[in-house]
Amino acid sequence: MRELGILEPADRVELIEGHVFDLADRLVNGGVVVSPRESKAMDADPDSWLPFHRFTVRDYYRMSEIGLLALEARVELIEGEIIDMTPIGSMHCATVDWITALFHEAVCRRAIVRTQGVVALSEFSEPQPDIALLKRRDDFYRKAHPRAPETLLIVEVSDSSLRTDQRVKIPLFAHFGVPEVWIVDLVNERFHFYRSPRDGDYTDISFSAKPGLTALSVCPDITVDLSDLFRN
Repeated sequence: MRELGILEPADRVELIEGHVFDLADRLVNGGVVVSPRESKAMDADPDSWLPFHRFTVRDYYRMSEIGLLALEARVELIEGEIIDMTPIGSMHCATVDWITALFHEAVCRRAIVRTQGVVALSEFSEPQPDIALLKRRDDFYRKAHPRAPETLLIVEVSDSSLRTDQRVKIPLFAHFGVPEVWIVDLVNERFHFYRSPRDGDYTDISFSAKPGLTALSVCPDITVDLSDLFRN
């Protein structure tokens, strides 16, 4: 990684069981050297106390360019850590397609519906939510990925990823001010709503086993009918 420019000469790291750990004295927490976080997103990770080296978006793309990350690898960059994404089953795919179709009918040309694409939150975080509803732009974000201020709504469909979505991604989205996030819990057939971010937390949180006609918090005149979500 040093030879390829992913690690800078000044980076003090060590490789242990495939993990790159930081040795730089940045923040001391209980006698353990850790890297500072942008949000509370990784606090729920049982290994969050470990000083993992935080990779930037530049590092992340460079790894893909030179083949350190396979072209077919399903990963995303969260708080400087490269996280494996869970496999997508048929129910997951169908739910994403169903909600995407609802959005296309509801928003017409007022917004962009992005499916399993990138939202660029910072130099350390580029999640790939299942669905992102974005502010309309004529170039469809050709020159750069949309950031939090351009994001109206994020939808995550969860089967085996519910814990990560709720405890890692929700704080991350709240920290950067994404106005609304929906989580579709396929296992328990619950629809979770997270709205009104303030000081790194969502202040309006609710869930429903029978979601119906639902309006977007930032565009209340845009509604989708979720009544049949768990009946398909």
